[in-house]
Amino acid sequence: MSYRHPYPDPALQEVLGRNRIAHELIDTFARSTVTLNDLWQHVTAALQDTPVLVAEIMRLRTEISRNRLSRSNLIAAMRAALHADRDGEPDPLSYLRDELTDQAGPDTQTSADGAA
Repeated sequence: MSYRHPYPDPALQEVLGRNRIAHELIDTFARSTVTLNDLWQHVTAALQDTPVLVAEIMRLRTEISRNRLSRSNLIAAMRAALHADRDGEPDPLSYLRDELTDQAGPDTQTSADGAA
């Protein structure tokens, strides 16, 4: 039988909450069993990684969302260019140039032929 994680898709705030509770438990255990203090320090150090990992997950989620939006906008511009070409518009690639310029940001300027 395969292992099933008890929290298959945890909310990150819940993860941080469980981490805080674990820290409090470890602190209590460390005070009650002073002879195991070195062991508890190792466990505490491992728990301190959780907020760093949560921050990285949040950063990656944001980056993925931006990339998905960028990709969707490019696909929409490609489709618009194809439809414009089929409809006989004089400059069907303008949709792609505009989208690429928008994604490049305000610092990038393009010439009339689309070159940067």
